[in-house]
Amino acid sequence: VGSARSRSPSIEPITRMIILGVHPGYHEAAACLFDDYRMVSAVSLERLTRRKVDGGRMPDEAIDECLAIAGLSRREVDAVVLGRGAFAWRYFKHFRGSRLLEGKVRQALGKEKHKSMERELVRAGHADSQALFNGKKFLADFGFRESTQLSFFNHHLAHALPTLFHTDWEDALLYTSDGGGDNVQYSQRIFQDGELRALYGGDECFTAPARIDSLGLAYGYATEALGWRINRHEGKLTGLAALGQPSAAAAIAAHFKVDADGQIRSDFATNPELRQFMFKTAENIPREDMAASIQEVLEQVTLESVRRLLERHPVHRLGLSGGVFGNVRLNRLLAEETDIAEVFVYPAMSDQGLPAGGVLQFLLERDGIKTWLAARYPLETLYFGRDWGNNADKVLGGTPGLGVLSDNPVDKTAELLCQGKAVAIFSHGMEFGPRALGARSILASPANAGINDALNHRLSRSEFMPFAPVIAEEDAAELFDIGARNRYAARFMTITCDVKQAWRARIPAVVHVDGTARPQIIRRAHNPLYYDILAAFKQRSGLPTMINTSFNVHEEPIINRPEECAQALLDDRVDFVVTDQAVYGRESDA
Repeated sequence: VGSARSRSPSIEPITRMIILGVHPGYHEAAACLFDDYRMVSAVSLERLTRRKVDGGRMPDEAIDECLAIAGLSRREVDAVVLGRGAFAWRYFKHFRGSRLLEGKVRQALGKEKHKSMERELVRAGHADSQALFNGKKFLADFGFRESTQLSFFNHHLAHALPTLFHTDWEDALLYTSDGGGDNVQYSQRIFQDGELRALYGGDECFTAPARIDSLGLAYGYATEALGWRINRHEGKLTGLAALGQPSAAAAIAAHFKVDADGQIRSDFATNPELRQFMFKTAENIPREDMAASIQEVLEQVTLESVRRLLERHPVHRLGLSGGVFGNVRLNRLLAEETDIAEVFVYPAMSDQGLPAGGVLQFLLERDGIKTWLAARYPLETLYFGRDWGNNADKVLGGTPGLGVLSDNPVDKTAELLCQGKAVAIFSHGMEFGPRALGARSILASPANAGINDALNHRLSRSEFMPFAPVIAEEDAAELFDIGARNRYAARFMTITCDVKQAWRARIPAVVHVDGTARPQIIRRAHNPLYYDILAAFKQRSGLPTMINTSFNVHEEPIINRPEECAQALLDDRVDFVVTDQAVYGRESDA
């Protein structure tokens, strides 16, 4: 890729810096690298270790991968920006008495614990991470220069800032919501007249008692109550909710309210009490109804909160981030049931995206709002992982049992899709964030509804999980309810919309039971292979859209390396793989 310093941002600040953002989160630990205002690389730990939602430590592998992509070393990093996650005991310098003694004993026995910076700040009653942290030792141990700047970012500000930075908005409500971070579950900020003003959710919340108010946790506990894993399987409930009735919604909603300031409150005294209530509620109703109920509460309470905030602070755009806004049905409701002109959901809305937002906080504090705003630019793609280039073809072509089916990747793939085959695409750098967007995607024809069950079975996924369509920008409005309000968000599959009635029967594999879909809108300049396959498929089939689902097996992260791609093909997870050079298949299928 070459040195990151060769990539010039649109605005030249006074001092250019190589900035590393790191979030050692307890799930979804990640890292990213910026050349001042331009993101060069970004990788979540799980994609490298192959352990879903990996975290609870410094993501060393992700740090090294980000630097390797840029052709840089740790010694060339000018600033490190950290999230308040899990750090080894040795880097905290405030322990006294029994906690100090316990830590030293554990360290001597090789059983050193990791401690949460967030929890330690809550104990201390302030937000000064530097006061608790041995930054000099940390920099030395991790191979950075002694002169490297070190700072910490606020969890919810880091969620919020990318929703503003990657737009050209003149005003906005920036709203974040998740299971919790930096002692709060929400934040709201108003951008207006060139100023960004916090309404709730900043570092001042470290000195206040924690509120029990998280809709994200309620949704996660409902996920657990139905037998799945919190912070991993919430998407299953979103799909399942469309099949049920919200019979328990009123009972759940009775515990939540929105105050005059738009803040969400609950009457639960503790999170364990909230969890117990969700489990008890789920005991005597069908799982589809429980999913529909918590989905209904999430939607209606969040909508009321957003509406009240917009009434008090009349702005015209809505920026959303945080894990709750991985819920594409909620995002659609907020776009359609408010008077906003545009909604943008940061594509790496979960904790994977925090390192990027943390770097943006660093730049905002370094340069001030005027310079920061002038440096803004829209997101074009999320291909921030390693681009394996021709090495992918060397691996696929050199794997025993695999062979080249065709050296005409576009036309051959379109032909295979028309035959009902599932073809994985391996091109560009791995996507940053939870969505596969044409670099690590599985493609198929949307014409046959049976492909859902067949492909979900091959990927060991739940039978009710819907697939998403990809469509060229020029065709999007013909098939889907796409307009100025949701077009930008739809480039990253972060929102659902209605499918036009005339098309629903023609593309059943990507239409949800409520007549909606979650499209990805693409332009050729961003991924020519992806776009050209779609164009060739349209010419052959008459359908301007095809299935895009993530290239991974259930309970595994989206693939990263070409070796993982080759193994998936050998394991019959897909029928074929297409790269920029060729189409590959099993020798038995050639």
